[in-house]
Amino acid sequence: MKRADLLIAGGGLAGGLLALAIRARRPGTRVVLVEGADRIGGNHIWSFFASDVAPEDMSLVGPLVCHSWEGYDVAFPRYARTIANTYHSIESERLDSVVRATLPPEDIVTNARVIAVDRGGVTLVDGSRIEAESCVDARGARDLSALELGWQKFVGQLLVLERPHGLTRPTIMDATIDQADGYRFVYLLPFGPDRLFVEDTYYTTGPELDVPAIRLRIADYAAMRGWTIRAVEREEAAALPIATGGNFELLWRTGPQMIGKIGMAAGLFQPMTGYSLPDAVRTASLVAALPSLEVHALHDALKAHAEKAWKARGYYRLLARMLFRAAEPADRYRMLERFYSLDAGLISRFYAGQSTGLDKARILCGKPPVPLGRAARVILGGQA
Repeated sequence: MKRADLLIAGGGLAGGLLALAIRARRPGTRVVLVEGADRIGGNHIWSFFASDVAPEDMSLVGPLVCHSWEGYDVAFPRYARTIANTYHSIESERLDSVVRATLPPEDIVTNARVIAVDRGGVTLVDGSRIEAESCVDARGARDLSALELGWQKFVGQLLVLERPHGLTRPTIMDATIDQADGYRFVYLLPFGPDRLFVEDTYYTTGPELDVPAIRLRIADYAAMRGWTIRAVEREEAAALPIATGGNFELLWRTGPQMIGKIGMAAGLFQPMTGYSLPDAVRTASLVAALPSLEVHALHDALKAHAEKAWKARGYYRLLARMLFRAAEPADRYRMLERFYSLDAGLISRFYAGQSTGLDKARILCGKPPVPLGRAARVILGGQA
């Protein structure tokens, strides 16, 4: 294989978006994407609000969108609400097909597990090499030991129902269900009149995931809503990190040295929600616009970008600490119940990781939905 100008190790969301951005905005650059699995993007559904992505970057992510809705619902024990903000969903199969239609076949290397990334290329598990002028590590969160974490865990199933479900827009959070495991909600995406993605999600202190038990909870929820399941078309399960603290420099030093990192391994996710798509789009756009993709320049630009995001998100890590340390597990939903009663613009900026100073004050002002003493200790840096 001819030497690549830029080699991306990892064909997940961050790596796939970066490859698309380079092809679109630097057409003379040869980018090679190397993925350990048999397809780009794995088995995932990613969703985002229109306000999460800058207008100039919608051309990058727009071709990936499979479903869109105007507005979404939330439901809590005290109230239900519809919020006006366009919501989009991407199925990983679309990412795979768009990347394959954009890059030459010889520049997409699948079923090739990378065991080492260095300044001159990558080494695969079979000992072979792919050479490159510059490399980016996009292989996901392999080592997050430098971070203090809680977890957002979920199992999602795309259900085919016997009869139409009647939903016209997503339900981002239905938290009217049992809260014994910590903050728990059901997430609903209507992909068609009788096709519904149902995800059972909960926030806990550990990443362990009992998939069979959650499958039963999804079936019970469907029955409670009066939906008869004809088939399960797809299933995904994951545990997303929720950052409550940590050491950025230590995080950046994990993995290959002097190689730029993107995605989860770089700490580029919204600490409170675990959302990574907005950061993946911003990072792809940033790299495509750099004056040079030389390996040292690329490393320094990506580190500066990730460090700036880390420093700007201390407030979100504080809120995550409040959720996990100041609230009893069964009462964690109260924080989100209060949050979703606030202004729709504030909510949108929160998800995008772009809360203003006034937003931050508004979220914290008033009587906290957690015990005051515990909240004070968390804010002041102590353990609840």
